[in-house]
Amino acid sequence: MAFHIVLVEPEIPANTGNIARTCAATGTVLHLVRPLGFNTDDKTLKRAGLDYWYAVEIHYHDSFQELKEMYPEGRFFCASTRSSKVYTEHNYRDGDFFVFGKETKGLPQEVLDAHPDTCIRVPMTDKVRSLNLSNSAAIVVFEALRQTGFAGLE
Repeated sequence: MAFHIVLVEPEIPANTGNIARTCAATGTVLHLVRPLGFNTDDKTLKRAGLDYWYAVEIHYHDSFQELKEMYPEGRFFCASTRSSKVYTEHNYRDGDFFVFGKETKGLPQEVLDAHPDTCIRVPMTDKVRSLNLSNSAAIVVFEALRQTGFAGLE
């Protein structure tokens, strides 16, 4: 098993490419939920992922609901700046999903409402609205890996 990063309607190819590189480095599965704000052959996307695309297990989904139906036993942790619970307050286990929304709007409210006990946030000052999407994804997945002893990593 592995952890999963889910990007719901990502808009910026460089962020998705950076997250793909993190997935390659950590053995994390990447899920992209359409519509995407770019073409998957975008040179910015390819450049951000460098030559690690071969090492990324990537799945495409037409909706978040479709993804959830494929993994009915999955635990979905939804990142939002509006969450009251910090990402370090959960105990993660192999196979968990970390869900991130589009850069300009975050996750739809209905997704957050469907996961009230597993919404998470990365703490920050009130001087910014949010962290960069690829930074947030890396912070959360590395906490999950830390909690599980960095299993499978050197």
